[in-house]
Amino acid sequence: MPETPADGVRLFTPAEVAEMLQLSVDEVIALVLDARLRGMKIGSPARWRIEADSVEGYLDDQVEEARRMALWRESNAASFPELWGRSRRD
Repeated sequence: MPETPADGVRLFTPAEVAEMLQLSVDEVIALVLDARLRGMKIGSPARWRIEADSVEGYLDDQVEEARRMALWRESNAASFPELWGRSRRD
């Protein structure tokens, strides 16, 4: 993780991200440690800051995952003829 942010990078505190995502601060830090959000410790004493772009990317990933899960649930509920069409013998 970089020690200092690049110029023009907007940073959020873990509490701000937690409020946006409706998570706990500990869950936000866990997302940073799992590299699902980009964050860094800056200042003295060092405090976590999370890049705004990574929050947007995380939300995009969550939307895509939800879309795929909805398609999967739809396909599991559908019958074979609904998915693949009727056979020519019908």
